[in-house]
Amino acid sequence: MLELYPTLGKAYRLKVLFNDVWDMPNKVAATTFLTNWCREVEESTIPAFMAFAKTVKRHWSGIIHFVESRISNGILEGINSKVQLAKRRARGYRNIGNFINMIYFLCGKLKFNYPLYFT
Repeated sequence: MLELYPTLGKAYRLKVLFNDVWDMPNKVAATTFLTNWCREVEESTIPAFMAFAKTVKRHWSGIIHFVESRISNGILEGINSKVQLAKRRARGYRNIGNFINMIYFLCGKLKFNYPLYFT
């Protein structure tokens, strides 16, 4: 297999090595690691990894910030998805107050004491 694809071993090593960035203890270690990893990618001249390295460089500050804080914007994206769904479902609201109330209703995790059964 390695004879047919001589860069396969390098590519696998770079892939596995990149996953170590998420275990870096601080900002300085992560910056050093990513700098060295991008240099190795450029030396390997594997086109797919070079494109990925460009993406990493574009998102450098976000990656370093995540390593430092361990906070992502996944929760915000989920809330935004619910808001957009409410907007599409209603096909418009009469006024902004009704739209805001619907957002609170869907995303606020409010508990209402409605009767479960009609009597």
